[in-house]
Amino acid sequence: MNTLSPAPSPAAAASALPAGLRLGAVRLRVRDAARSAAFYTGTVGLALLGKGEDGSLRLGVGNETLIELVGAPDAHARPAGTTGLFHVALLVPDRPALAVVLRRLIARGVRLGASDHLVSEALYLDDPDGNGIEIYRDRPEGDWRWDRTTIEMATHPLDLRNLLADAPEGAPLDAPMPEGTRVGHVHLQVGDLARARHFYVDGLGFAITTDRYPGALFVSAGGYHHHLGLNIWHSRNGGPAPANSVGLVAYEIVLPDAAAVEAVRARLNAAGETVAARPHGVAVTDPWGTRAVIRAAG
Repeated sequence: MNTLSPAPSPAAAASALPAGLRLGAVRLRVRDAARSAAFYTGTVGLALLGKGEDGSLRLGVGNETLIELVGAPDAHARPAGTTGLFHVALLVPDRPALAVVLRRLIARGVRLGASDHLVSEALYLDDPDGNGIEIYRDRPEGDWRWDRTTIEMATHPLDLRNLLADAPEGAPLDAPMPEGTRVGHVHLQVGDLARARHFYVDGLGFAITTDRYPGALFVSAGGYHHHLGLNIWHSRNGGPAPANSVGLVAYEIVLPDAAAVEAVRARLNAAGETVAARPHGVAVTDPWGTRAVIRAAG
């Protein structure tokens, strides 16, 4: 008997976090900030928005910062088997926008991967320091299929010729990422899925959307297919990378208001986690040192 439904059940959205949750800026440590900024503007399609007070470079769309680059010339590559960033995923608003990105990546000779995940279509590449990037578009939510509280996702080949056919005629290769592009999810490498579940689900309050991928767990708020991916594919029993490694410094979880942030703080304190105050929010690190900054919107 087929129990799959084309739209989320109410239980699919059941999490302790508000449905209005979104992800904010992702902060990366890179060896050469200028080189990386050129990549994120010329290849990915983000705009350089300015510098932070600490000299970091802010890149994004419109007035929204999506990526922050921290230059560290003496940084080393992240050792194999350690935890940290698997990829940061930039969500574009529609399929034509993704097709424009694909045309640009092909024209620049970028080595890339591509997958059809049923809920989305995705392109994969690395930045100059090996930080993983996904650029994707979501299929309409009405096309997502749920088995009670578990979303159906898969990893199938993506028909790139079919995707390219959706590129608007005459769209320039240097067309920037369109308005509405945002950080859709962050995928992390962790050392143990049971500990990850305890921290991200029992502590932070995300809901599990699927645990059917071997070696991975996907969680979200508000019935999204996933705001965070957590895997042990190359990091089982691994620990944090050395502090001077390139890679993820922190990422933001943006909640609708201060009351929602306070609820998370109280839940984390009750779980025995160490929570640090931040402007308009708090910061917490997972068992492998990956830092999330939880702040109110605005």
